[in-house]
Amino acid sequence: MNRESSGTSPNSNNPAGASRRRMTRRQFLARGTSALFGAGLLTGGYVWQGEPNWLEVTELELPLRQLPPAFAGTRLVHFSDVHLGFNKDAGDVKRLVKHIKEARPDMICFTGDIVDSDAEDLNDSVALLAELTAPLGKYAIFGNHDYKNTELLTRLLQSAGFVVLRNQSYVISRGGERIAVAGLEDMLKGSPDPAAALKDVPADMFTVLLMHEPDYADTAEGYPFNLQLSGHSHGGQIRLPLVGAPYTPYGSTKYISGLYYTAAKAMPVYVNRGFGETYMPLRLLCRPELTVFTLRRA
Repeated sequence: MNRESSGTSPNSNNPAGASRRRMTRRQFLARGTSALFGAGLLTGGYVWQGEPNWLEVTELELPLRQLPPAFAGTRLVHFSDVHLGFNKDAGDVKRLVKHIKEARPDMICFTGDIVDSDAEDLNDSVALLAELTAPLGKYAIFGNHDYKNTELLTRLLQSAGFVVLRNQSYVISRGGERIAVAGLEDMLKGSPDPAAALKDVPADMFTVLLMHEPDYADTAEGYPFNLQLSGHSHGGQIRLPLVGAPYTPYGSTKYISGLYYTAAKAMPVYVNRGFGETYMPLRLLCRPELTVFTLRRA
């Protein structure tokens, strides 16, 4: 009996083997498609439900020229762009307030867009924001989304204990020395007037400027401001590797996220990425931010 003639060579064309190979390829494609689909779902879930709720607390020591010695070591908490009524509500504010309390602020500054459109969307968060305490005060300005009902919004922010600054300044005293906090109207929906804001502030007094649009810094550095705090950009909300933010709104195309210094005067400008979102309830590589500064003498 010839055994070789009764079997099949391992190198011969075997329909059963071919079928197995075709099944393997189909399985591979199916699994690959499933993996891509799953990755898409995970990425979509992350940019929608993940990163927008993943607050980053940025702690920064900031050396400042002309800062009076009595204010060295001051902890200034800066937040911006809550956009209540779009993708954020009182539950989110409760979480934000918890983080601000943990930062043990001496001073709290908010740089605009507390609501996305309607002033009434702040109602449920007033009591939460009122829980915040800071021995040197709480200060707020308007952003471009806050102008639908400024009278009501002013009353609600004041009820929460904030000093609302609209081309105005407020002088703070500590240890026999003084600094000022100045706030300007929004560049897009209001009429910022630095001269009006500074009219009662001595020219040599250290002054913190709150201005929603960061690009205004190139105008502000022509006045005796020592530090500008801004928001508006959201850091772009969506940032891509090697590219950065494909889009930022008008008023934040030069200064987008983090710490900068102006060209002529080297005035520090800090751009907070904001707590909320607008237009799209998404963030990618651009977490919401709470900034905690420790002010130092340069």
